[in-house]
Amino acid sequence: MPFVRGSKGRGLILATAAVSLLALGACGSIGGKSSKKVSGDSAAAVAVNGYLWRASLDTLSFMPLASADPYGGVIITDWYINPEKPDERFKCTVYILDSRLRADGLNVAVFKQNRDASGAWVDAPSASQTETDIENSILTRARQLRLSNIKG
Repeated sequence: MPFVRGSKGRGLILATAAVSLLALGACGSIGGKSSKKVSGDSAAAVAVNGYLWRASLDTLSFMPLASADPYGGVIITDWYINPEKPDERFKCTVYILDSRLRADGLNVAVFKQNRDASGAWVDAPSASQTETDIENSILTRARQLRLSNIKG
């Protein structure tokens, strides 16, 4: 007796395909929010503001870069020692919190350490004005980049 596909077999195959597609579709969402689809050779969309990202890298370019995550919007520098003050060092972490160019879409944390008499590095409080100054510098640079992109 030859193999004949009946309506039951076809229905089973279609049901299996539908469940598989639903399962694959669920992989594209995390926490109820659907992720952006990647088509062909295009790269995944960055979830942070590009101007803030570029301005942050430009502003902190004098410090060694330890880590940069453009999808999460986090830039971490390594310790920087000013040659004029070798007994103190700084480290910055920049958080880009929004995809829009807004002042509240940016947060900078500055860490400071001083060298004690034995030569060990000891944590010290940094001036809160330093964080504000870096944020303002990044925002100014981001606005400049945006304006140059609009004009040019």
